[in-house]
Amino acid sequence: MRKLFASLLAALLAAGCTVGPDYKRPAASVPGAYRGDEAAKAEAVSLGDQKWWDVFRDEQLQSLIRTALQHNYDVRIAATRILDAQAQLGIARSDQFPSVSGAAGLSSQRTAKSPVFPPLQQSYAQFSLSAAWQLDFWGKYRRATEAARASLLASEWGRRAVISSLVSSVASSYFQLRALDLQLEISKNALTARRESLRLTTALSDRGSTSQLDVRQAEQLVYTASEEIPDLERRIQQQENLISTLLGDNPGPVARGLRLTEQPHSPEIPAGLPSALLERRPDIRQAEQQLVAFNAEIGVARAAYYPQISLTGSGGLQSDALTRLFNGPSGLWSFGASLSQPIFTAGRIRSGVKSAEARQQEALLVYQQTIQQSFRDVSDSLIAYRKNREFREQQELLTASAEDAARLSNIRYKGGVTSYLEVLTNETNYFSAQLNLAQAQANELLALVNVYQALGGGWQE
Repeated sequence: MRKLFASLLAALLAAGCTVGPDYKRPAASVPGAYRGDEAAKAEAVSLGDQKWWDVFRDEQLQSLIRTALQHNYDVRIAATRILDAQAQLGIARSDQFPSVSGAAGLSSQRTAKSPVFPPLQQSYAQFSLSAAWQLDFWGKYRRATEAARASLLASEWGRRAVISSLVSSVASSYFQLRALDLQLEISKNALTARRESLRLTTALSDRGSTSQLDVRQAEQLVYTASEEIPDLERRIQQQENLISTLLGDNPGPVARGLRLTEQPHSPEIPAGLPSALLERRPDIRQAEQQLVAFNAEIGVARAAYYPQISLTGSGGLQSDALTRLFNGPSGLWSFGASLSQPIFTAGRIRSGVKSAEARQQEALLVYQQTIQQSFRDVSDSLIAYRKNREFREQQELLTASAEDAARLSNIRYKGGVTSYLEVLTNETNYFSAQLNLAQAQANELLALVNVYQALGGGWQE
């Protein structure tokens, strides 16, 4: 009988199948080149393949990013989700194996003496092992394990997506902070120069060499520069608070490194092959693993249509005395097998399958939408980087022209050729051009960060 049972069990396991669809990566519409990539070449080199410390070469910025990766709460939360997914995988995988439990008992009782019966003392000892196994004949538990494993991978890719976003957020916030620092420096330098100009204009007015109107116009230049300083200082401190939060710290000052104009970056960005984006971007990989999980859940739902085969067995020792527990004919055993087949569930199983299929279709659409959005992100960021660079170049020409106009107007005013209104106009234009140039330089760096994130860079460790 034991040989017959072993042979039957082996035959059942060998004939077992896995219901539900096997996962196949869906076809994706991949463009031949990114729109906005002027230097498109048929090569796999991409900015997204580079490590973040090779892209952002300011040592102080690198230090901030390392601190953020260690202490940022979003990264730590994502890590705990991986631990939970690992535990869920262990739970799902355990269902494929038999469960074994043991029991032991010892009891003794004595009855009181009665007029009819003498006192009676009885002892009882038992030791047993029991096992239960629900055969995974239709692959229900294997599909559940497949889904749990895919969920674990999705959690891991989700953590990498958080890391990529964090690296980009710290870099963007840092570049914006350095832009505000530069604007504050420009405003303070302008204020110093305009105060000196006001002092000279006031002296000329006191001697009757110029009118009081010139003094008032010189005061306007001073106030225009001075009003920018408190607002910039406010924005700088708030930006520092933002960076401190990204670092997982309380609001406080942030150390600086290279000036905004000293940040190294290449004028051209290698985008690489669009098809490689499917393997590099963590949000695409996360969406795909979620699709794998929901695809496996269809098999779990369909397995409910089929019979469930369970095996149970137990064996042990039993005796009326502890000393004779392991002697004599004290052994006992039992074995059982059962089969259960759903007959009428009022559409519950069918609805479960439809629900699983609908979730799989939703995950498929999310996966395809994520791919489409990723190509748009890359295209938008490449266009933005190129156009911001062109804008910055034009802004540099505008600033140089405004600076020369301000210089010439001061010479003309001092020579008595023109009024101070011309100085006011050209000084105002030059000051605005300087501030706009600082922001244009920051926008170019911010666009570089966006390109790097869109290409799936930043999570590589």
